[in-house]
Amino acid sequence: MSKSADDRESGPARQALSELEQAVGRLLSEVETLRSRVKESESRTRDVEELLRRFTKGEVDPGNLQGRVRDLEELNEDLLRRMDEGRAGVERVLARIRFLEEHR
Repeated sequence: MSKSADDRESGPARQALSELEQAVGRLLSEVETLRSRVKESESRTRDVEELLRRFTKGEVDPGNLQGRVRDLEELNEDLLRRMDEGRAGVERVLARIRFLEEHR
């Protein structure tokens, strides 16, 4: 085989090898991503199983838990309302400052 024939064959072979390496790299990256997701899912599963054990053993009273959630939701709504009021107050102060700066 002549040198130019080797070059022609090695060009497509190099291209194919490069594509194969890229494909393998993508697959390895995907496997690593999936491993990470599996670990996270297993951790969540353990947490949920522990909660279920606590509920079935009666360590946690669902009625109290529901009441606490309701209280926290109300508190959250109150805090959000107060934050909105605070933002409005800050905007008013900023508007006054801008007005005073423009009229100096």
